Amino acid sequence: MIKKMGYQWQLRQLMAERQMFQTSDLVPLLAERGVVLSREQVYRLVTQPPQRMSMDTLVALCDILQCTPNDLIKPEVVNVQVRKTADGDAAPLTAKPRRTVIRRPGQS
Repeated sequence: MIKKMGYQWQLRQLMAERQMFQTSDLVPLLAERGVVLSREQVYRLVTQPPQRMSMDTLVALCDILQCTPNDLIKPEVVNVQVRKTADGDAAPLTAKPRRTVIRRPGQS
């Protein structure tokens, strides 16, 4: 069985819980911990789930927010499980019914 995994990035929520509402608030706090990022980089870090992040940045965020990586990253399944078949193809475990549209010649 194969299942596609994703994650929810919780940085904005954790900042709000700690009364931090400006993304620029993080810039000097990260710099104090040796992580120098531009305001634009910090804005993207807060507003978009990062695809890659240095461990230094992750540890600095955890220190600033007094949290663990588990608080920042919530794993989730993003699609249905699929079963590998003997010929190597992947088949979904459950099939959803699809609505059929019948078009007659001359109709759009």
